[in-house]
Amino acid sequence: MVETEATRSGLRGVTRPGLLIAGLSLVVLTVAVLQTAVVPVLGIIAQQLNVSTVAASWAVTANLLAAAAATPLIGRLADLHSKKHVLLTVLVIVLAGSVLAAVTTSLPLLVLARVLQAASYGLYPVAIAILREELPEHRMGSAMSVLSGTLGFGGGTGLVVVGLLMSGHAGYHRVFWLTTAFTVVVIAIAVLLVPIRPRSATGTIDWVGAAGLAAGLSAVLLAITQGHSWGWTSPATLTCAACGVMILVAWWFWERRAKQPLVSTEMMTRRPIMLTNLATVFVGMGLYFAFLGLTQFVQIPGGAAGYGFGATVLEASVVYLLPGALTGFLVALASGRFIDRFGARPVLAVAAVAGIVGFLFVALVHDAPWQVIVASILANAYISLGYGALPALVVAEVDAGETGVATSMNAIARTVGSSMAAALVAVLLGRTMAGAPMESSFVAIFVSGAATATLAMVLIALSRPRATANDSVEAQYESRAMNHEWG
Repeated sequence: MVETEATRSGLRGVTRPGLLIAGLSLVVLTVAVLQTAVVPVLGIIAQQLNVSTVAASWAVTANLLAAAAATPLIGRLADLHSKKHVLLTVLVIVLAGSVLAAVTTSLPLLVLARVLQAASYGLYPVAIAILREELPEHRMGSAMSVLSGTLGFGGGTGLVVVGLLMSGHAGYHRVFWLTTAFTVVVIAIAVLLVPIRPRSATGTIDWVGAAGLAAGLSAVLLAITQGHSWGWTSPATLTCAACGVMILVAWWFWERRAKQPLVSTEMMTRRPIMLTNLATVFVGMGLYFAFLGLTQFVQIPGGAAGYGFGATVLEASVVYLLPGALTGFLVALASGRFIDRFGARPVLAVAAVAGIVGFLFVALVHDAPWQVIVASILANAYISLGYGALPALVVAEVDAGETGVATSMNAIARTVGSSMAAALVAVLLGRTMAGAPMESSFVAIFVSGAATATLAMVLIALSRPRATANDSVEAQYESRAMNHEWG
């Protein structure tokens, strides 16, 4: 993000920084809660709205897609306007989405609500920007560690709370009433604790670039998601895919000529940055291959389908997913030390090996609950270490003045990968037999997780690091800010 020297030096200090850090930790907890809360109840949403699993999965896909377009735009708005005003505006949009999701019984409106909730992905970078404006440099490292730890802990906590809410035959609306109440509390905290500062930069917003990125990705993902039901060679699928590609190509040329582009195409074409961001796409895909694949797998009735454990939402959350989420949280806390001591590339290689082993293990053997739990632990360790190492690789390849743009692009790559994986999982689970997804579909999901982990490791090995790494304080802060954001 664009910041003045005054804000970077923390000259505008708050009188009680600990209280501000605690308040912003609750603000960014919204991101983790909204990201994890819907996944365990996708099956219930499909059942209660009388729609297919593929259709219900758009509650996740649309959210991720909107986040890919909204996050850099929100960051740019925070650069140009009062950060508190931007933060409150984002929270009000999230609140509107939560209320709509809590009262609607229509899938299109639910998807719209999830698009509104996608604004929550911008809360973390805005919160980091507020801290960098309010705190002195010596407080920033510990403050960002608190926020990052909150994201990791929030993911696991969200799974448990949703499981408790959905015990028995509860409706999925309970989840969104929870997010509504939580967002109201967070808005009150932001109003009371975040100082109001005047805008500290000038510039314009690339609205055309933001719209082009959203439209192009939407068309491509629509073709991927609906290709199975429409037919992969049908006119509708081919038209969506072709239009999406053409829009993205046009968007690329627009960004090259824009005076203040949403995304720097010059930086994207640098070999180390390009390969690292492509690796980030694959790691982002791995997150949702594990998250969506394991969640759906354990809830399949074993007697009828010949696989699965017939787990309830509570069992899926607490027994099968929570151990992996807690592992990811603990690994995330230590990942910064690993990266500082051994370097980002060796850490990412170890992470990829853990992911490959975990995904292949559950693809080959998944007859006992402990096997799925072990796979979840390994996959979460892979994601946590990977999301810590990849931003560090990006930061090491750019000068301090380019760090904000570089890490923003890496965040877009991560979200795009998650969006693609969510769409692909929906397609694979659409292949059913006797009313349940085919076992081979889950095997394909887990093998895809291993394949993307392998590709990420190969791409990082092929990238060529700069002769001199960037060790500036600015670079270290950005690396830490991006670490653990997987939630």
